[in-house]
Amino acid sequence: MAERIVLLPGDGIGPEVTEQARRVLVAAGKKIGLEFEFVTELIGGCSIDAHGTPLRDEVIEACRQSRAVLLGAVGGPKWDAMPVNVRPEKGLLGIRKALGLFANLRPAAVFPALVNASALRPEIVDGVDMLVVRELTGGIYFGEPRGREGEKGSRRAVNTMVYDEHEIARITRVAFEQARLRRRHVTHVHKANVLDTSQLWVEVVDEIAKEYPDVELAHQLVDSCAMLMVQQPKRFDVIVTENLFGDILSDEAAMITGSLGMLPSASLAHGGFGLFEPVHGSAPDIAGKDIANPLAAIQSVAMLLETAFTEQNGAKAAAAVRRAVTAVLDAGHRTGDLLLPGEKRATIGCRRMGDLVLEALERG
Repeated sequence: MAERIVLLPGDGIGPEVTEQARRVLVAAGKKIGLEFEFVTELIGGCSIDAHGTPLRDEVIEACRQSRAVLLGAVGGPKWDAMPVNVRPEKGLLGIRKALGLFANLRPAAVFPALVNASALRPEIVDGVDMLVVRELTGGIYFGEPRGREGEKGSRRAVNTMVYDEHEIARITRVAFEQARLRRRHVTHVHKANVLDTSQLWVEVVDEIAKEYPDVELAHQLVDSCAMLMVQQPKRFDVIVTENLFGDILSDEAAMITGSLGMLPSASLAHGGFGLFEPVHGSAPDIAGKDIANPLAAIQSVAMLLETAFTEQNGAKAAAAVRRAVTAVLDAGHRTGDLLLPGEKRATIGCRRMGDLVLEALERG
């Protein structure tokens, strides 16, 4: 029986990278006896253009009837002038909330072949392997009251950061469980010196940590953490934090690796259901040119396999995908975003990169 996967290609380069990810998912699934049925739906700007809204209820229901969701990217300057509450990004926030996707996992590891691609010195980034665990459905992005009022000269805007201990406890447990699969160290990032919400986070994280005596815990102020991620990125294993801080720090972690085009992510609900997507944006300036880097989307497929299909040996297929990506990079193949400043090297396009990963997957 085929496993249903919902594809949400979205905007900009989203359709291009999602297609390469889909091809790799089919090939990797065959290695463990999985077949897939794909359902393609609209989200973001393309949904606004077609239906007048960034996210329809029908799309949410289709996702609920699937084993997993693979998303490309949303947004672009075409829709930037629209009110915030109806812009493409609202579709992404809406689907996270509707599907209960409270835990965002963003790994940031440096491939040996790309150690010189980082803006930091090779000796600083060589061996970096961290995971940012971000709370995804609470905090200032969703808190009420929110909005703007007043005329020019007296304009006012408000956003509200709200967390309860249940939200904090569940994401903290995800972080500690992930740490047990890695190097058994969790860094909780906060701003408890000025924020009441962060003070509650420190209290609850300390309480949950007692359930994991085999995992070391450290608390770190967010501004200090941002500095240390540049100075000493190898010190971090698992970082757990609230929504806003996680949004910022995960992008910082991404650039340490050399390119946003390399980094996958998973947004998970209880029970392992998830939405998987590359960290990068829609990059409308290169959309349709076949020059986008699909490797973040392809690595999101690896996360999908190991998370949604644990009982079908999905971890084996995920490892095969990662070996294939590594082999392609070790062979010297690059999309344009992976070139060093001034580097003279022939580059390949999005589909060709997908072809090479498929070939490496077949060999491996």
